Amino acid sequence: MIVKRFLLWMRVASAEQRAQAVSALAGAFLYADLEPQDRLETEAALTAMLDDPSPLVRRALAETMADSADAPRPIIVGLANDLADIAAIVLERSPVLAIADLVDGAAIGDAAVQVAVARRQGLPSPVAAALAEVGAPSALATLAANRSAALAPFSLRRVHERHGGDPDVREALLARDDLPADVRQSIVAEVAQALSSFVVGCRWMSAERSARVVREATERATLVIAHDTPAAAVELVRHLRETSQLTPAFILRAVLSAEMGVVEAAFAELAGMNPKRVGGLLRDRGAGFAALYRKAKLPPPLYPAFAAALAAARQAASGSAGRMSREMVAKVIAGCEGAANPTETAALVALLRRFETEAAREEARALTEKLADHAALSLLIENDPGALVIENEEGPALLAAA
Repeated sequence: MIVKRFLLWMRVASAEQRAQAVSALAGAFLYADLEPQDRLETEAALTAMLDDPSPLVRRALAETMADSADAPRPIIVGLANDLADIAAIVLERSPVLAIADLVDGAAIGDAAVQVAVARRQGLPSPVAAALAEVGAPSALATLAANRSAALAPFSLRRVHERHGGDPDVREALLARDDLPADVRQSIVAEVAQALSSFVVGCRWMSAERSARVVREATERATLVIAHDTPAAAVELVRHLRETSQLTPAFILRAVLSAEMGVVEAAFAELAGMNPKRVGGLLRDRGAGFAALYRKAKLPPPLYPAFAAALAAARQAASGSAGRMSREMVAKVIAGCEGAANPTETAALVALLRRFETEAAREEARALTEKLADHAALSLLIENDPGALVIENEEGPALLAAA
């Protein structure tokens, strides 16, 4: 009887009154102890509200039922196919919706609906993959920022392929710890290229000089990425080769930075050999490395530099990420300057001189930072003799103060 009177009253009530009544009736259906017949009639009445002409009523129904696992599936699916602002409510929150419903919502919905799906907690991998294929930039930025979403590496790559140039998408991708190394490197290269185009366009630097600065900055950043994700060295090197970034200069930089995982992967990729076999040849002081070098088809004039760099690298440990050893660079320069044909090695020596300058600046930067820290802590101790200071590998550090 109550449901019948409700339906009769709904014929004359205003949209605002209907919305309030629907919310109350939906709450009663979900949480009240109704008799079976009353429950059946109530569900029918609520289902009929999907045809109410006012979005206010349908929105009230969505808001009340969105979080409940006991909400009738036909009602939730109907709401998921309603206007975008109503569909977004249930697509983001309802536990009733299946993977197929979410994929369908992402496929046919506008950007607002896709954003709602992308925000969903515990978003399943198939839905994330569908969004990666069809999502608008705003949805992909939301998806990349959703740490609870099951985002597979191939989906992250697809997000980057489709809308990696969008600033919000790029920022969200870079904030992820699980971003594949090749995608991270691609973003670095793209940003560097964009900055180069801006600088050249403003006539602040020649195109040639800008290209060199960008290339060397990208190489440094790539080695930082490789240092932080050593397990992805093979994948990263393959990406570099596919994008024409696996140059002799980059490989030499990797040797001088003692990033031997990258070096092994690079020679293995170029020579088409097993990385373990390559590792043994790189440690060979005789004809083994010479044969590997030829098989990799690297420029013959650079062989002395690689030989000298590898000899120095055998005694060096991996240092700071992407940072070359000034001592190693100096040894390689000394070996190349005594070459029989200085003309062939002139460009190489010029490159090594730039490497030497870069290494010197890195060392100076690290030293001056340490000296400044020492000075700051000395002043602290003078002003607070009770301060407890310890010395570690990074320099002095304040442990506690009295």
